[in-house]
Amino acid sequence: MNSAPEHAENRFDASGVTGADALKQAFRSHPAGVALITAMTEDGPVGLTASSVASVGIDPPAIAFSVTRATGSAGGVLNADTHLVHLLDSRHAAVAQAFAVSGSERFTADQGWAFLETGEPYLRAARVALRCRPLHTLGVGSSVVVVAEVLGAVFGETADPMVYVDRRFHTLSPGAQ
Repeated sequence: MNSAPEHAENRFDASGVTGADALKQAFRSHPAGVALITAMTEDGPVGLTASSVASVGIDPPAIAFSVTRATGSAGGVLNADTHLVHLLDSRHAAVAQAFAVSGSERFTADQGWAFLETGEPYLRAARVALRCRPLHTLGVGSSVVVVAEVLGAVFGETADPMVYVDRRFHTLSPGAQ
C-alpha cells in the first residue's frame, strides 16, 4: 500500500509556485511531440508549430490542439475550413523552429513545401500529415482549443522521433536507454 504524508495537500500552498508559473514550470520538463499546423487563407499559406496535439477518439476520428491568440497564423488556422497537422520527426527541427518564431521565413523552397489538390500547404518530407476540419473550438483565456475531425492522411518516411522539452527540440533515439 502506498502511503502519502499526512498533510501532503499543504505542499501545494508551501511551494510558492502557483497558477501560470506552476503550469509553465511543470510542462517545461514534460516532453511533448512536435507538430506543424498549416492552412491556406485568402492571404496565402499560414502555419505554426504546436506541441499540444493529442489524439481524442476514433468515432469520429479526432484530434485536439490549442493555439495562443486568434491573430496571425493562429487566426488563419482557426478561420480555415481545413488544415493539415504534420507530425514532425528529428529531420524537421529547423522547420519547427522557423514556424515557432513570429516573422521567420516560412514556406520556402528549401523547406520542401508543396500544396495538396485541396489547397493546403504540405511539407513533403513529413512522416505524416493529417488533413482535418474543425469540429469544435473552445476559448480559454487567450488560447483556443480546437477539436478537429481527421479526414485523411498522407504518410511519408519516418526518422527518429522529436520532442519539445525545456524550450528546445530534442531527438529521441528509439533503442537508446
